[in-house]
Amino acid sequence: MSSLPAEPSEAEPSLGGTESPGPKVTSGHSADARVPGRSREQRLRALRLANEIRSARAQLKKDLASGKIELAQVLARPPECVRTARVRDVLLAFPKIGSVKAGRILADCGIAHSKTLGGLTERQRTELLNRFRRGGQDK
Repeated sequence: MSSLPAEPSEAEPSLGGTESPGPKVTSGHSADARVPGRSREQRLRALRLANEIRSARAQLKKDLASGKIELAQVLARPPECVRTARVRDVLLAFPKIGSVKAGRILADCGIAHSKTLGGLTERQRTELLNRFRRGGQDK
């Protein structure tokens, strides 16, 4: 008996019809195409930057909780380290604001729970600022 070509494995399901050897092509792009990996130096630099941002964010949250920094200051001019932080997470760092109150504040201001400080529109930022400048965070 002659040996037959191997059948496609379960990991590579057959699309039916005849298949040509080599990588499968879908919509003109190779299914095996990948983004080139980062060099060790690039990964270490990204890790170092991420750690710096996390540390700065943690310190800012501590300062908010202790009262050293006012929330209105952070909302008006967010430091670089918190521009990518979610508004909800920053609100939760503030004393007397828990999960329910933070959700209520965001809903009242028309802000999504996943919105970042840097992504706030001018209207949303102004509404939050007005709410905290007039002491309305205890609603």
